[in-house]
Amino acid sequence: MKRPAFAATALVLGAVAAFITERSMSVAQTSGAKVVIIQQPVEAGKAISIDQIRVIDWPGSTVPPDASRNTSEVVGRIARVSMIPGEPVLPGKLAPKSATGGLSSIIPEGKRAITVHVNEVIAVAGFALPWSYVDILASGKDADNQPFSRTVLSRVRVLAVAQETTADHEKPKVVNAVTLELTPPESEKLDLARNIGVLSLVLRNELDTGEVNSTGVRLPDIVYPNPQSARPKAPPPTVKAAPSRQSPGTEEIRGTSRQHVAIP
Repeated sequence: MKRPAFAATALVLGAVAAFITERSMSVAQTSGAKVVIIQQPVEAGKAISIDQIRVIDWPGSTVPPDASRNTSEVVGRIARVSMIPGEPVLPGKLAPKSATGGLSSIIPEGKRAITVHVNEVIAVAGFALPWSYVDILASGKDADNQPFSRTVLSRVRVLAVAQETTADHEKPKVVNAVTLELTPPESEKLDLARNIGVLSLVLRNELDTGEVNSTGVRLPDIVYPNPQSARPKAPPPTVKAAPSRQSPGTEEIRGTSRQHVAIP
């Protein structure tokens, strides 16, 4: 009779221990920290208002490093990038406290913003949106007045289209000006390129980080893609025969014919 009683007691104690352990682990996982998250969409270059954020309890094991913990740290700060509801507010997404807003607040340190005029075709039919990446082609004529086209800059980030710094991927917008993010040397290169020819934007995958190092193309590369078989051969040079020189002699006339007779 004692053995069943001991077994029942052991089972009860084991169940209680398992319950306490599970409860403790659950409490440990939920007892995280206060984290400020986005409640309403935030546009890049604009100040964050109190109604756009809120504070939640974040599980302790997954608290983002350096996440803002208090709304006073965020309200009034300029957003460096656009943010969507649910994401935590991190320092890298905020401009310095002294920033006044606008496009200048979202330009990273060491970079510059330069605007170029484009048309519907050159601007990739409106699909070059803010925060997308493009390659820049320049087309013109070289020193020998021969047409050429070449990629002058690769993987350039678009900061704004027209005066908008936010992107609506469902509604591509045709604009006549695009603002690009470049280093000072790249800005000089682009400024020279747009003065010697026409600029075109080539949209690229944002995850593609490869650099383009192309020598460009010229008119023969398009007209004669296979030089050995397609390029017409030049006609052989014409050689004029030298006039014949007659040996000294006399001229003999017989009837209506005339014949030169050499002197032996």
